[in-house]
Amino acid sequence: MENWTNGIAQITLPTPFEVGDVHVYLIKDETITLVDAGALTEVAWQQFKVSLKKLGLTPEDIDQIVLTHHHPDHVGLVDKLPKSTPVLAHPNADRWIFRTEEFKTLHRETFTEWFEHFGIPEKFSFYLDLLLSPMDYACQRKLDISLTEGMTLPGHPEWTVLETPGHATSHISLFREKDGMLMGGDVLLQHISSNPILEPPLQKGGERHKPLVDYIITLERLAELNPTTVYPGHGEIMDGGVGELIHKRLKAQDDRAHKVMEMLKVKEHLSVFEICKKLFPHAYKTQLPLTISETIGQLDYIEFVKNRGVQK
Repeated sequence: MENWTNGIAQITLPTPFEVGDVHVYLIKDETITLVDAGALTEVAWQQFKVSLKKLGLTPEDIDQIVLTHHHPDHVGLVDKLPKSTPVLAHPNADRWIFRTEEFKTLHRETFTEWFEHFGIPEKFSFYLDLLLSPMDYACQRKLDISLTEGMTLPGHPEWTVLETPGHATSHISLFREKDGMLMGGDVLLQHISSNPILEPPLQKGGERHKPLVDYIITLERLAELNPTTVYPGHGEIMDGGVGELIHKRLKAQDDRAHKVMEMLKVKEHLSVFEICKKLFPHAYKTQLPLTISETIGQLDYIEFVKNRGVQK
């Protein structure tokens, strides 16, 4: 879709990750804004420049960069763009896109503690060395402007910022109310469900966040918003049927939680790792961080539903 439609142009870039290609977008209004920036690889950078040229643009024509979230396949090419181009994102993205030694230590110490708490055997401790390795394909750049709930996107008076956490604590989406357009990053993908991923707390000793609970609340909010079109970070643009897809995602989540509840009826005191092995009998061996995030998410969700029922 390397052309302008409704003031939006989509550019598709390769990534080195299993998820495959990522979409980045240009919004043309009072300013030209790049939404997300792909992974930091030379092949992605060359493809990006070729795609810009087809739109009659160069990297220097981009007025600002908005990041929907901090994952490396969405932020990497920020490092290739002019340093004078401001970077806008949720404030929670800053520690990820500009990683300090203090943050790296917090990350390592947090996950070391969680691995022990979750009952993960010592033989899997090598994952602790790999957790931040995908960030090799991310930028190393300070955030210039913070975007939070309800703000109008600078230079684009019709686009509003929505905080849509779950897949990442830093996740935001952009919504244009007049035609129901949602620039959604990874908040809702047609072909796969978004992984709610564990992150260390904002401060040492802080409370563990609950990404799956955040994500469920985000999906419920999107269902009420009912956008007409979703421009996603991966997969096909969703032009209608958003409500049905959200219902499908919520039902699938409820089914997974019931599966865990049945496990706990059979044996009440299972560790997070033991539940993980039962939920993902093959994937846990090669994708332990993702499967552990999903598993602890199920336990958080069960508690969330229980508390919600009591409050009602």
